[in-house]
Amino acid sequence: MYDPNGIGLPNGNFFGFPYSIEESDLILLSVPWDVTTSCRRGAALAPKAILNASLQLDFFDFDVPEAWLKKIATEPINPQITAANTTYRAVSEHVIHQLESWLQPEPDDLSKVNNACEVVNNYVFKTCQNYLQQGKTIGLVGGDHSTPLGLIQALCEVHDHFGILHLDAHADLREAYEGFTYSHASIMHNVLLLKNVQTLVQVGLRDVSPNEMHRIENDDRIVCFSDYALKNGTFTGYSWQEQCQTIIQALPEKVYISFDIDALSPENCPHTGTPVPGGLSFYEAVFLLNTLKKNGKTIIGFDLCEVAPTPNDEWDANVGARILYKLAVQTLS
Repeated sequence: MYDPNGIGLPNGNFFGFPYSIEESDLILLSVPWDVTTSCRRGAALAPKAILNASLQLDFFDFDVPEAWLKKIATEPINPQITAANTTYRAVSEHVIHQLESWLQPEPDDLSKVNNACEVVNNYVFKTCQNYLQQGKTIGLVGGDHSTPLGLIQALCEVHDHFGILHLDAHADLREAYEGFTYSHASIMHNVLLLKNVQTLVQVGLRDVSPNEMHRIENDDRIVCFSDYALKNGTFTGYSWQEQCQTIIQALPEKVYISFDIDALSPENCPHTGTPVPGGLSFYEAVFLLNTLKKNGKTIIGFDLCEVAPTPNDEWDANVGARILYKLAVQTLS
């Protein structure tokens, strides 16, 4: 019998939970892919590192009673994605090196990367489509921030409209950044091509290009709560509770959460690909998730991306595992 007070058992499942895919309500899908990462790599290592770190959690949750009884299962990591990531990461690094040297990338290299990313998107889409047809909810564990596109596409087959709560230091609204159609910096541009996405609410942005800001200011579907605006609110007496209520009021009843770990302040994720000063504290993010549920919103799925562990420092995976647990149990609460 499973004992939430015992040691974490390395059974291949996040948190060491004993639940099978068939009996579970939430499936965690790992996508170890960071081919388009434009700065520091490492996000492809996150699913395995977060899984290992998750075995060290204690499972009492101060917001969700008996959280450890939530039936959460794990889809095994697909080794073909891991192998393809190694192959095509080398190609993308060559493309990026050419761009940084003021050279035009070879079209064949761009095609190789874009085609490989499309294969991953199709894998995610078909896997999620299958689970959604079974009535499961899905949480995706990246990988870089390009990885959840297939999940969001699959959700569009089930839900006529929904909103996205996007926690991130970056807007991710660039079109085919660096020539990569499915770049991690283009995920929200690609998501907004889906008509079922009613509203994109972005929280914590603090590193944004001029073109992205122009898009934010001129697209009625985008609502931005930049880190600058949030901090100015705090400095002038606007409580975090009040700011969370304002954020949540911008969302429809059904909400998908896209959580880039660099939404948090860098001491929480020092090795993420593109860290930026500022950001949310761990508990500001947790409070926002709790407030979302207390306001009666339905979480239809989520992703956690851009955690980038290193061999000699488990901190990033440690924080990532705890954010993943909060996302999972709040989704099922």
